[in-house]
Amino acid sequence: MEPKANSEVTDAMESDLLRSVHAILLELDGHHTASQFNRGMLRWTLHKKIERNPANNCTLVKIVVKELERAERSDNKLHIIPLLHTLMYAIVQAVYIPDDLYKRVYEFCKRLLTLPQPYCTVGLSHAVRVKSERLTPGVLYQRMVLSEQNIKNEQYQYHEKVFVFADPALLSMEMSAALSSEIESASPCRSHMSYMCDVIVHTMQAALGDSCDAPTLERMLKAKGQDMIELCFREVVATVEVCAEEAGGNHSLYTGKLQQLYTTIVSSANPDGQSSSTLFGIPLPNPEISFHLWREDELLWKELAKFTRSAPSSEVLSSDSASFEMPDPVSDLTSSELLRLSILSTDSGIERDLPPSELPAVSEEPSAGRSEQEQGRLFRKGGIKMKPSVSDGMALLQDTLEETGASPLGKLQRRAGSHGLPGSRQQKLYTARIVVLGDDRIVGRLAKAYYSLRKREARRPFLTQKLSLQFYYIPVTHEEQSSSSTKENTPTAGSDLCQLAAYLGRVDPWYENNIRSLCHMIPKLAKMKSCSGKSSEANPFLVDVISYYVRMGLQPVYFCIYSVKIAFTCLTKEHVEDVFVTQLQIDIPECMSFSGTMKGKGTLTRKKNFTENCGAMMTISYKKASLSNREVEKGLSLQTSGLVMRAIPSCETEDLDCLTVSFSEGSKAKAGVDGKIRTCNIKIGTLEQKPFTVCLDQDYRRIFKNVASIEVSPCLEPGYCIQKMRNSRFSVCDQEDVGLTKYMSKALPLPINTFAGIIQ
Repeated sequence: MEPKANSEVTDAMESDLLRSVHAILLELDGHHTASQFNRGMLRWTLHKKIERNPANNCTLVKIVVKELERAERSDNKLHIIPLLHTLMYAIVQAVYIPDDLYKRVYEFCKRLLTLPQPYCTVGLSHAVRVKSERLTPGVLYQRMVLSEQNIKNEQYQYHEKVFVFADPALLSMEMSAALSSEIESASPCRSHMSYMCDVIVHTMQAALGDSCDAPTLERMLKAKGQDMIELCFREVVATVEVCAEEAGGNHSLYTGKLQQLYTTIVSSANPDGQSSSTLFGIPLPNPEISFHLWREDELLWKELAKFTRSAPSSEVLSSDSASFEMPDPVSDLTSSELLRLSILSTDSGIERDLPPSELPAVSEEPSAGRSEQEQGRLFRKGGIKMKPSVSDGMALLQDTLEETGASPLGKLQRRAGSHGLPGSRQQKLYTARIVVLGDDRIVGRLAKAYYSLRKREARRPFLTQKLSLQFYYIPVTHEEQSSSSTKENTPTAGSDLCQLAAYLGRVDPWYENNIRSLCHMIPKLAKMKSCSGKSSEANPFLVDVISYYVRMGLQPVYFCIYSVKIAFTCLTKEHVEDVFVTQLQIDIPECMSFSGTMKGKGTLTRKKNFTENCGAMMTISYKKASLSNREVEKGLSLQTSGLVMRAIPSCETEDLDCLTVSFSEGSKAKAGVDGKIRTCNIKIGTLEQKPFTVCLDQDYRRIFKNVASIEVSPCLEPGYCIQKMRNSRFSVCDQEDVGLTKYMSKALPLPINTFAGIIQ
């Protein structure tokens, strides 16, 4: 941390910042001449400028506020949310901002409350943060550093960590090693003492402004030793948190306490009480990031359990050590048991709980010829009947009740954005920010892992009480994916493997500019690093982008997770249950082998003859999706060589949260059917002895062969299923929701965080 003089910002610097902001806005409008692959670099360059010279922060805030007010006057809503995020990121890192500028920013954010979603939601979130920072300068920086760097303290015990999971099927070993090396080199490796000094100096500057001599303050802190630093750190944190928690806050009392502490620290350096009024910037460190290649299904669960156990605050949690015991590993269960809810058993396993008619006969002497182990299996041991604790049950119920972002079953409008007032939900001690790197295949894997985790928590809450999950998606693709799909002879060849990222880019332009633009850039950066072998620690572009995304991308877009039940032609083979989130594809194997000869040649008549000779007769029954919410049962028989169910709309005019079923060319229906079917519930089977193949989320690792029939429906929230199963014991009608199930979320969505949610 090098001291920098608090010199006045020259006109040249201000003009340079203004040009950078205008370039970003031109890029948003699509008028910038930069290459499609270099989008997002302008925002990164701007933030690097203010990071290197902290005097630019206040100037940037003034410039961005002017641009926001101009966008408001011209009703240019496209610029509002990107400018708001740029403004907020500058405020968090700013050394000192005058009160009149805070007031101007706060008044603008309040005016956004009159606008529709998502502007009012983002405006409210930023208004709350600006108000808190205005009354307690330095609180946003302090809380971010304490939580992201896991610094133990008594006042603010929240902890965050970023987990990056990459698809090993997409990234080569060299690329994975390069990405892992860049993340590790950019991750903070400083001591907690240095972070404590940063928090003290930054808070003093933010609160006292020009009356704070930052270089002298830092020098005196280091001279006083570790004990004095910890003492000052605890006092600063306590002062900030007490003032931040008070309704309305007492700004004069807050600055008075910090001024008194500042005078005590630097009194020996300035006996005459004079200060040089020198401010300098303290960079915001990158959060703790861990990189993982997602090779095993249980990796997500293991890392989350490890995180909640290893954080420093585990020492000050409740003394109930049983809550930290890890449940039995899921690897002991079969695949069908993984995705099936357990049946509630009334048998406690205790002998004295059995009715008299079922009690085993009691023998006085051990039977001859039987070992002790065999005899032990015949008799139940006396024990204690274990029931879930009240706190576990209430934590699960509260967590399920708060998940109101999902669309109710049957609703076709996709939901997005945070619901409720900021801070209305109880903040949990741990926040895990899960970033997946890859294409639609790794999103499907994330959905499956998330569903498995929710099922596990429904059976026995372990992470629910203390862990909050936030999901982020950075698409990655490269030129070799098409050829690799062809080599595997899978249905993914020639398909768009980043449908979900393309949709997020359409509904959120700031996501399009900063995240989806990395789609082709990440492999190039990794390849350049692996070839050069040089460290990019000086300018860690990817780590900076991930840090910006997880800090500012707080508006989720909810995607329905669909459950599919698969039955095979072999009657002795058990049914399989799985989930998908983007696409399900059905192909007839014998048609796949000949489809290559029909590509590029063959008229529509030939394709119809090909389908009739090679396709299979399928029966389809489904519930037609309609905006009126009326369930209309329909059925048809169809001669086809394959079909595709897509859950992600292909264009803006068809943004419905349902499945769109498309049939292969030349399909011939016995009952009238349009080119597409829109539904949320569908059953498909074959009338002939022709099995078909099912591929989930375009992933060649999730292909099921010799399938006879499938049944697809929205995936139900496991917590809702458990509660309804309990209520069914006391209810005459099982179909109606009674008690708390009326208010619980029925469907289980996958929330992917973006910057704006959905901009209509």
